Amino acid sequence: MTSPGLHVGIDATTWSNDRGFGRFTRELVNALAARDSGFRYTLIFDQLPKTGLPDGVEVWSASGSRELLESARGSNARSFQFFWKLGRMARKADFDVFFFPAVYSYMPLLARVPCVVCYHDATAERIPHLLFPAKVNHLLWRLKTSLAKLQTTRAMTVSQSSASDLENILHIPKAKIDMVTEGASDIYRPLDDPRCAIMAKEKYNIPRDAEILLALGGMNAHKNILGFLKAMPAIIARLPKVHLVIVGDISGKGFWDNVPELMKFVTSNATLSEHVHFTGYVCDDDVVNLFNGTAALVFPSLWEGFGLPAVEAMSCGVPVLSSDRGSLPGLIGDAGLFYDPLNTAAISEVVYRFFEEPGLREKLAEAALLRAKEFSWDRGAELAERCFLKCVGKKGGKD
Repeated sequence: MTSPGLHVGIDATTWSNDRGFGRFTRELVNALAARDSGFRYTLIFDQLPKTGLPDGVEVWSASGSRELLESARGSNARSFQFFWKLGRMARKADFDVFFFPAVYSYMPLLARVPCVVCYHDATAERIPHLLFPAKVNHLLWRLKTSLAKLQTTRAMTVSQSSASDLENILHIPKAKIDMVTEGASDIYRPLDDPRCAIMAKEKYNIPRDAEILLALGGMNAHKNILGFLKAMPAIIARLPKVHLVIVGDISGKGFWDNVPELMKFVTSNATLSEHVHFTGYVCDDDVVNLFNGTAALVFPSLWEGFGLPAVEAMSCGVPVLSSDRGSLPGLIGDAGLFYDPLNTAAISEVVYRFFEEPGLREKLAEAALLRAKEFSWDRGAELAERCFLKCVGKKGGKD
């Protein structure tokens, strides 16, 4: 790709968010900054994070009044004053392109500049009753999405499944949609020292001889962890060494999660109470240690736009027992087994097969490592830059 000299402004208000789109923003920006392709990047924050900013990018702060990343949680809205300041900064900077890494944090940009908006999925449109606590939240979401579409010069997304949803559900023309990809950080890998997995089990009070099934990520209703929990009593009865480890924020500050419902379901059943472990938020190092002692990642989600935890697990040689919905079958391929996420008997049968069929675990683990190599943030950054070029009507090089 020849040097285009494009100046790209980036909405960085999701930078500190611990959900998937926060990680997407951080990892993609770091990968963009590492490329020597002639692009210039400026991140626009509300309040600057203390650490973690990449070299090679400019950093601006639009205001210092409050942490605007809260708006991405769905509870607070940014003020018109912030819209005005952001638009003024965009006009002053004379960006060639402005990039919103997630439609969740989109706000009207009061400047005449081509915009790339990343729509990670259309889950909110598919199953709104599982994502919004009240009808008014759904209506506000629809308004935000409508405004975003009006300002979208190019629509970015992360999988073929999501690209189809953008076209068929959000009615964004196919010619305006560009696909990027995600990947696992280098930290996600098989570890040579088995003591790391043992220490992780001890840290989170998991028996040493436990066969771990691990669920990782958000605990919203559409993630369907409750559906998997409903299958666990039958699984434990047949496979008593199996323990489910649920890794994710249980503070109650999540994006309309159903943590209280999950905990109530577990505590009301003595068997589940012994075999299900809520770790709370876990740092990446500890996730890697847990993965290295895990039999399989479980991913019972009712819909996903990408499914980054699956790539992170596969990078550690961990197979995935997955829902057959959304992007997951295409993402995981031959590195996992699939089930109808609404059928507890089907979930149980897949778990039985995984543990009881001779040689299957080893075969899937080998396939997982190979499959993970097909995804990288550098490739995602390369595709993002092509999208930025298309946004201003320039060619983005060869595929």
